[in-house]
Amino acid sequence: MKKALAGLAMIAGVTATFNVNAADEVNIYSDRQAFLLKPILDAFTKETGVKVNIVYAKKGIIQRLKSEGRNSPADLLLTSNVSNLNRAVDAGVTQAVNDSVINGNVPAQYRDPNGHWFGLTTRARVIYASKDRVKEGEVTRYEDLADPKFKGRICTRPGDHTYNIALLASMIAEYGEADAKAWLEGVKANLARKPQGNDRAQVKAVKEGVCDIAVGNSYYYGKMLENEEQRAWAESVNLIYPNQADRGTHVNISGMTLTESSPNREDAIKLMRFLTESTAQKIYAEQNFEYPVKPGVEASKLIDHWGEFKADKVSLAEVDKYRKRAAMMVNEVGYNR
Repeated sequence: MKKALAGLAMIAGVTATFNVNAADEVNIYSDRQAFLLKPILDAFTKETGVKVNIVYAKKGIIQRLKSEGRNSPADLLLTSNVSNLNRAVDAGVTQAVNDSVINGNVPAQYRDPNGHWFGLTTRARVIYASKDRVKEGEVTRYEDLADPKFKGRICTRPGDHTYNIALLASMIAEYGEADAKAWLEGVKANLARKPQGNDRAQVKAVKEGVCDIAVGNSYYYGKMLENEEQRAWAESVNLIYPNQADRGTHVNISGMTLTESSPNREDAIKLMRFLTESTAQKIYAEQNFEYPVKPGVEASKLIDHWGEFKADKVSLAEVDKYRKRAAMMVNEVGYNR
């Protein structure tokens, strides 16, 4: 057990091992960081008396669930995107939940049609454009990124990162494989440098004049504005929600799934309900500059300042059907070379 826990960060008052089948406890495996979860879980414990234990690990949680099998102490898996949720389903480590409260709080496009996973927050895949070197209205759609006029002016992180794979999968869902591949080849032809770094590194590159346009998740804008060293990066760009005149901006989710082995199923579902209710939704979204999935819950004041946007209505379950094909396509066009 000690070896299994090596490299895992323990948070929220977790002991070295879980007390499986303990009364009034829920055990979570998560790749979402401590500060995002602790305020919500503390509120849940205060309201219900149910203790929450959590193991945080950046990588390897799904494999750990699979290797533990029915002996796993975990009740819930919390993770940062729909691809991870579907990987868990594919690995056979989840079970379906059909709950009227959860289904009522989470719109259909942000949950698995078979009840295996549910979104908790959304984030937009946006375009960051230089305030000085990109005219207003010059780039408004993802499709614009493939326009030859932007040759040598675009920066992105590696194409095989899950965020970019999801965006490409949404393009396949919208246009089909041939047109999506042509678009990806066009974006590659416009790159200012070899894909590298994370989303914030792309905005930094815009600030430094390496490129004029970058692609990244919306919540990084808030993170940069709150970081004294990175604030100038954010202030050098305009945040653009693409495709507002047509299908809307691609979004992804953070989400949850009930594990197949859940030893505390009743309390785990109680926590799942809580996470989709208004109080938890507002806290969760504010912690990471994300958007609540529950309709009617206000986002943080900073996000509101960015303005409302239209999200792509296509189901994320449908988009993720093209995940594997998107990953192959990135290799086929040599995007990272």
